[in-house]
Amino acid sequence: MRAIDYVAVQDAPAALERLSARPRDAVPIAGGTNLLDLMKLHVHNPALLVDINGLPLDRVEELEGGALRIGALVRNSDLANHPRVRERYPVLSEALLAGASPQLRNMATLGGNILQRTRCAYFRDVSQACNKREPGTGCAALEGYNRMHAVLGTSPQCIAANPSDMNVALVALDASLQLQGPEGERDVPFAAFHLEPGAHPERETLLKPGELITHVTLPVSGFAARSRYLKVRDRASYAFALASAAVALELEAGTIKDARVALGGVGTRPWRSTEAESALIGQKADEVRFKAAAAAALKGARTRPHNAFKVELARRTLVRALSLTAGLL
Repeated sequence: MRAIDYVAVQDAPAALERLSARPRDAVPIAGGTNLLDLMKLHVHNPALLVDINGLPLDRVEELEGGALRIGALVRNSDLANHPRVRERYPVLSEALLAGASPQLRNMATLGGNILQRTRCAYFRDVSQACNKREPGTGCAALEGYNRMHAVLGTSPQCIAANPSDMNVALVALDASLQLQGPEGERDVPFAAFHLEPGAHPERETLLKPGELITHVTLPVSGFAARSRYLKVRDRASYAFALASAAVALELEAGTIKDARVALGGVGTRPWRSTEAESALIGQKADEVRFKAAAAAALKGARTRPHNAFKVELARRTLVRALSLTAGLL
């Protein structure tokens, strides 16, 4: 048995002090639904757990002008059922309710979900080669069983998919992140936060050692209220996406004035497609345009032997999500 230190803190300065003092082996813990899982598998082996559940980051606030500011410790179930979220950002509520089980949603937090690690079986098996877990060892998924893996944003070093449903909705909503660290506070666009693997798949986000996610801000927009999340998976509940789509449309007399498109289950990061959005904006909201947008979104897909089906599946998922959002189905 391996000894692990534990400390509970009540404010951000105390958390940052503890994390900064041991940047290589200290990690924050809140809901623990992903971290404890990885610790049991010996994928993640921290020596100090800094319990941040006492921090005052468990509220959803409405800012002047109407934007929503969400604390990093808001539980997934609370966020999904918040009246302002359901009314103004239905795609986020639907994405949260499509993830995990009710029990897990009651424990999981906004910040933890943003940082959720991949479900790649080779990443989670320490006997297998994995550049993300251990840089330079190789990627067993490339020639292994890669049915669940990404087709967008991959590299010769890694093809692991980002597993979060919520992240797909947040990237479609133009959300921003507020981070706090030893060097102060900073804002990061959500679309820039997750990194493609490239030559360094071990670097997954822009989060620096010792930094905490404190809030997510959802801006006011003309498209967010007309938005949907559609997820295709192997079983009806408690399964990760084979393909998913988060879409939002602003319509004016049947013409698309503005659009947001993001895909899940197929990208190494939450995959926003500006190509699909460009194919939609200024066009009539009909199936022909939706199919053109879906083709644009998947144009750069690179498949492996077991996941080629995801390209057509993602295309059809996106067309259906757009059709539902436009009221054509």
